[in-house]
Amino acid sequence: MKIQVKFFTSLREITGKKTEEIQIQDTIAVEMLLTLLSEKYGKKFHEYVYTKNGKVQGFLSFLVNGKNINALEGFDTKLKQGDTVAILPPVGGG
Repeated sequence: MKIQVKFFTSLREITGKKTEEIQIQDTIAVEMLLTLLSEKYGKKFHEYVYTKNGKVQGFLSFLVNGKNINALEGFDTKLKQGDTVAILPPVGGG
């Protein structure tokens, strides 16, 4: 099963990629995808995405096919073949 992940700003710098196609064997949730990405990209990725207590940073937004995971099943949202996950930084403006 293939899932596309889109990286923005700092995560784009950390990963060196705008997008990445992830190949996985079984259905996984967003939380497990973050674990896999953290293992792949190491300490800088982990420190950007997670707090020191191991919780996902509250300033990040996660979209699956354009829908915020908070409107779905949160980090338990199951990913399917062809899904696109976007990890978005905080949006500033004025």
